[in-house]
Amino acid sequence: MIRVLVVDDDFMVARVHRGMVERVPGFSVVGVAHTGTAALSMVDELKPDLVLLDVYMPDLSGIEVLRRLRGGDNPVDVLLITAARDAETIRTALRGGVAHYIIKPFEWSTLRERLLHYQQQHKDLQHIGTADQADIDRVFGAPSAPDAVPKGMSVQTAELVRDALRTADDGLSATDCAESTGLSRVSARRYLEYFAETGAAEVRLKYGTAGRPERRYHWISD
Repeated sequence: MIRVLVVDDDFMVARVHRGMVERVPGFSVVGVAHTGTAALSMVDELKPDLVLLDVYMPDLSGIEVLRRLRGGDNPVDVLLITAARDAETIRTALRGGVAHYIIKPFEWSTLRERLLHYQQQHKDLQHIGTADQADIDRVFGAPSAPDAVPKGMSVQTAELVRDALRTADDGLSATDCAESTGLSRVSARRYLEYFAETGAAEVRLKYGTAGRPERRYHWISD
């Protein structure tokens, strides 16, 4: 289990975030803090793997909490969840090595995808001895072009489908992908399934009023 500390000064928001985390398999919430000072104490006491950290708090800002965590001995990871949208806060968060940055308000699916990506990083690191570049790109979620694809597929076409997936806010069906890339529907689905099988994308079923559910592919590798 990945142990999570939720930090938010709003009691109701903290409760909602806790519930969101606990809906994702493989994650457990070990504590909730409502101030920056409490967050620092609970990190020392509980030794969580990941902190979901708000920025705007009454005593210490989340950015100050991040600085103090990075100056300490506890190797905890941090995912910022905040309404802060200014470039300086985002830049400081990047320099502080946050796992990700989510802007409030957000959908549960957004947090779920970030947590699953974080979980996959942990799994990948557990199986890496001496890493090659592909291993490192996978851990860091680098959007590098695929340099090897199955026989009968081309790297150039894989890049085309990948770029279409990455820019589709609501994902793509095989039909959508065919229309946006100029491929046949059969070819588009083959490449989409390739990305799903390699873990770069996930499949979600969209149910309509009648008939079989539509398979929609969502890019998650970044």
